[in-house]
Amino acid sequence: MTLNEIFQTLKSFSKADLNSVKEYLESLELNFNGFEDFLFTKKSEKGINCPHCNSFNIKKNGHKGLIQRFLCKDCSKSFTSRNNTITFSSEKSFNTWKKYIDCMMLGLSVRKSAEICGINKDTAFIWRHKILDALQNMASDVKLDGIVEADEAFFPISYKGNHKKSVIFKMPRKAHKRGKQTHKRGLSREKVCVPCAVTRNGLSLAKITNLGRVSAKDIHHAFDKRIMPNSILCTDAISCYNDLARTEKLELIQLKIGKSKLGIYHIQHINSYHSMLKNFINRFHGVATKYLNNYLVWHNFLNYAKESYAEKTTIFADFVFTTEKVDLSKSIPLRPALPLVA
Repeated sequence: MTLNEIFQTLKSFSKADLNSVKEYLESLELNFNGFEDFLFTKKSEKGINCPHCNSFNIKKNGHKGLIQRFLCKDCSKSFTSRNNTITFSSEKSFNTWKKYIDCMMLGLSVRKSAEICGINKDTAFIWRHKILDALQNMASDVKLDGIVEADEAFFPISYKGNHKKSVIFKMPRKAHKRGKQTHKRGLSREKVCVPCAVTRNGLSLAKITNLGRVSAKDIHHAFDKRIMPNSILCTDAISCYNDLARTEKLELIQLKIGKSKLGIYHIQHINSYHSMLKNFINRFHGVATKYLNNYLVWHNFLNYAKESYAEKTTIFADFVFTTEKVDLSKSIPLRPALPLVA
């Protein structure tokens, strides 16, 4: 069929059919050029380095189809802009990945995201955690300063997704049934502790540290080198923050039981943060403890950062697509059921 014959055939198509053809053609173009053009532009801003040895001593090495290849002059290995990124070897289009980023910015479920993007729900689950793993890199660079409020949140241990037929996992207790009383009242080792800290300009930290009550050692694991010296740390009356304040050179303001404010100092922001965090986690009808750290950084970026939605979407996409931290898909479900610090 000649090009003119194709054009004549298209004239007989309905508007809906023409839109389908347009989307198909766009997806073909994005499959070939989208990732490479985007990544090449973003990485060129900081300089393209070899994903094998991190050398910047590279040169262009021709094309494979429409994909630009590079050659490292130090290790002599060839690569493209997509090596070691979460989209490496993905056969889905750039447009599909961008749709999925939009779904994550809206906090949608795995099933709803899969439906919108036209992908399998298992693929949507793996993409979620590859993206959140990348976001962990951004979170690891966050430092708090100024007035910092800190407190702990507690979540019941969840073995969701760890199946009894697994050859590498053995349930340490009987399964809890929904709607039944499953946990001991108050604090116990049936709950994971998540020390959290926030500033008044939208920065936040949160990380699983231990089971049950928090200790000074756990607080150090969560906040050492993450709160800048000479900052003001506001907490409740718990004593385990004293050692952190002394070693990290922080001014410690502690509110006595029953007191909600001391001059300009209070812990209302951290209390509000806990409320937003628990509402976010409850949206997913339970989060497996082994993935909880990922949901913490997702919430921090999505719900607590002060940038506009458009700004956060751009930051999110730019960072997620260009970061070079990536786990194999098959390794994600094999993570420890309790990701506690050593």
